[in-house]
Amino acid sequence: MNFEKQNVTDYPNTNTIFQVWKFKEKLDLQDSFQSLCTLILNLNNSFFNRFPESRASCIMGIGFEAWKKLSLREPLPKELENFAEIKGNTHTAVSSPGDLHFHLRADNYSICFDMSTEISKILKPIADSLLEIHGFKYWDNRSILGFVDGTENPHGQDRDQFAMIGDEDAEYKGGSYLFVQKYLHNMDAWQSLSTEDQEKVIGRSKENDIEMADDIKPSNSHIALANIGDNLKIIRDNMPFGTPSSNEFGTYFISYANSFSTTKTMLKKMFIGDPVGNYDRILDFSTAKTGTLFFVPTKDMLNEFSE
Repeated sequence: MNFEKQNVTDYPNTNTIFQVWKFKEKLDLQDSFQSLCTLILNLNNSFFNRFPESRASCIMGIGFEAWKKLSLREPLPKELENFAEIKGNTHTAVSSPGDLHFHLRADNYSICFDMSTEISKILKPIADSLLEIHGFKYWDNRSILGFVDGTENPHGQDRDQFAMIGDEDAEYKGGSYLFVQKYLHNMDAWQSLSTEDQEKVIGRSKENDIEMADDIKPSNSHIALANIGDNLKIIRDNMPFGTPSSNEFGTYFISYANSFSTTKTMLKKMFIGDPVGNYDRILDFSTAKTGTLFFVPTKDMLNEFSE
């Protein structure tokens, strides 16, 4: 089966807008959704042709409830479900609603803004905006916490292997599972730590991004718990965001994977702990405010849905 994937394996960009929408009740959605699928395809083609160096892309994900409301393909993608919260003894990976997710990227913020505007024109009559976050590249791909983010991401052909569904679900080959969380950071508490203590929380050196040796790295460090093996990887495209005047500093965690079970395993280790109770220390400074799973269809599927 031939397919053209959405741009899930593109590398992080300078500017990003994330949007989450929820459909209004008791409305006919079909015509608007068909128009939306056509728009997504057109936006990607148009901005690539007009500004080929901008690395612009527009990715749409569809939630479990939306898939059923829209009467899309059956059976559904094998691992598409409503995300159920993962509750540890101290911290919880919360579950939040969402029917459609948009991931808009470009070197030029104007492109992100225009894509967001066109999408909103179609969705405002039929859906409510639940979340809009404007992310940005912070120095050399660092999070607001000051450490380089995404170091464990696969590269080259491995990005396709870990991001896209294969023959295990042939009907949806080339699609991806998209999971997102909005995190807010307690920067006062974080900045009260010494650099050495921050490094123990993360499991890497802050300045040079070098991973600690296994005999030094704390078992509850972020690196120790969030990485679950070389054969179980995800594509992270996290972006920092914030409003310093209101003391809001955050990270939008976003992952693409060929199975949601990989991401779920990572979350369980982080929030429940390994062993139980040995949770990810970064959660003492980073609170998950949302958590939603989506499926990203291929461009061929979007073309099918538009008809």
